[in-house]
Amino acid sequence: MTDAADPAIGAPAGKDERRRYILEETGFDEVPKKYRKFYRKWQGEGDDLAPNEVLCPVCKVVIRSSRELRPGDRVYCMPCMSRLIVIEGEAGRLEARVDY
Repeated sequence: MTDAADPAIGAPAGKDERRRYILEETGFDEVPKKYRKFYRKWQGEGDDLAPNEVLCPVCKVVIRSSRELRPGDRVYCMPCMSRLIVIEGEAGRLEARVDY
């Protein structure tokens, strides 16, 4: 296996496979230590989201995933306890809609 086909590095190995990301702790201390790498604070309008990140519309926290997010995926925001569905927004970037 070559490095270009290794999904742990970020390059997709196949057409339908999702890129994988290695998450590092961001210092987000509003959730238990075990889950801190899955959240980060929103930096404002100039903050760009990666393909594995989506913004919670309820509490404005960025939810991170270890794999690429696509429309239809479900994510959970632990700080506000909201269940969210990932959708593609009007601007073409991924957004989250509250499921309940």
